[in-house]
Amino acid sequence: MNKIQHLESLTPRQIVGELDHFIIGQKAAKKSVSIALRNRWRRLNADESIREEIMPNNIILIGPTGVGKTEIARRLAKLAKAPFIKVEATKFTEVGYVGRDVESMIRDLTDIAVNMVKSEMQEQIKPRAEEMVEERILDILIPPVKKKSAGYNPTSLSTDQNFSPSNASDEELNERTRDKFRQKLRNGELDDRKIDVDVKAGGGASMQIFGPQGMEEMGMNLQDMLGNIMPKKTKKRQMKISEARKYLIAEEAEKLIDHESAVTDALNRVQISGIVFLDEIDKIAGGSKGENRGGPDVSRQGVQRDLLPIVEGSTVSTKYGMVKTDHILFIASGAFSVNKPSDLIPELQGRFPIRVEMDSLTEADFYQILTATQNALTKQYVAMLETEGVELDFTDEALHEIAKIAAEVNREVENIGARRLHTILSTVLEELLYSVPDDIHSGKISIDKSYVNKQLEQIVLNKDLSQYIL
Repeated sequence: MNKIQHLESLTPRQIVGELDHFIIGQKAAKKSVSIALRNRWRRLNADESIREEIMPNNIILIGPTGVGKTEIARRLAKLAKAPFIKVEATKFTEVGYVGRDVESMIRDLTDIAVNMVKSEMQEQIKPRAEEMVEERILDILIPPVKKKSAGYNPTSLSTDQNFSPSNASDEELNERTRDKFRQKLRNGELDDRKIDVDVKAGGGASMQIFGPQGMEEMGMNLQDMLGNIMPKKTKKRQMKISEARKYLIAEEAEKLIDHESAVTDALNRVQISGIVFLDEIDKIAGGSKGENRGGPDVSRQGVQRDLLPIVEGSTVSTKYGMVKTDHILFIASGAFSVNKPSDLIPELQGRFPIRVEMDSLTEADFYQILTATQNALTKQYVAMLETEGVELDFTDEALHEIAKIAAEVNREVENIGARRLHTILSTVLEELLYSVPDDIHSGKISIDKSYVNKQLEQIVLNKDLSQYIL
């Protein structure tokens, strides 16, 4: 069995350290997911006699929107280099109703894993694909001439002291010309030249079947089968050599990779390291116990019952083969502002033994998010305005003021967590982003506290306006 080699050196404390680069606070949640991730490596290195008995400890993250629930799961998957999918529980319908059944998330996860493995394989054989594409482009620019002599060796051209155009054969002249163009290609001198390339013509209308469980999968298999039977059509398309090179490299790499091996590896990754992030699970929780509810609650409980075998461990049919879900890690999340985890059916509660309460973000957290994270919004705006020749700078007082306003608006209007920073910063910088290209600003522009207050003063003071703008 393949082991997750890249996780061998990461302890739970180191995993938390990596998450700290992108997520502020939420120590309890980071601790729980880091242990869950390390436990996967522990299971794969455990004795074979007990390895299959070690089940993942699925997690429910409880907290308001914008506190980092999705970001923790997404960064965890990137760190683990594991197949990851985020799905919303409200998108599923009970078996027998029109819509997506819960098994579709495993099929989608498998698609992601296959694409991930194929991308890795294509990267490995990219140098070979580039060589083949170079020859294909040369064949279009300078079609090769058939060699008349079986003993002809083009490598001897560069060392033949008696070579001259007057005594050269057509084959030798052709090869010499190709060598010149090959060098031009490598130097990028021909990138803007247009050539005609054979590209695959668009296929027929896609087929998707919704209905009883399994029909959707049957539709996909039928589409694949028809695609393999029908001949592949191509058409001529004119494009620049720089564009053609990218297209042809992808085409050649697709031919070179071992598709069967890629599928086998992908299925294995899904089963031993796949992560499903099930968002808005609180929306499918039933109402308070003791109440006689009908309508939507019936469907919600139906979705929960359908989720149960997937989370508990079952085998799902995909177009690539059967996938066992026993060791897939499920991370669920929800605000649970109206209901609570105990409103889920008891069997499903038991499959999520770890529950983590997420902390609401404070003013200090907002300041850290603006300054300490690798993907901070301030850094994103700085990078964007650099493209206009402007050096944007935020003073420390301005950042503290933005953090303070974000905390206040969250407290008084509605708590949407760190997403409040997006609305506030976009409002603060709106006029600047609009005017910079036309006013031909250059040099350094500093955003200070007074500028922030000037842009936000009327909005913050007017609570009704705040609800709509911030």
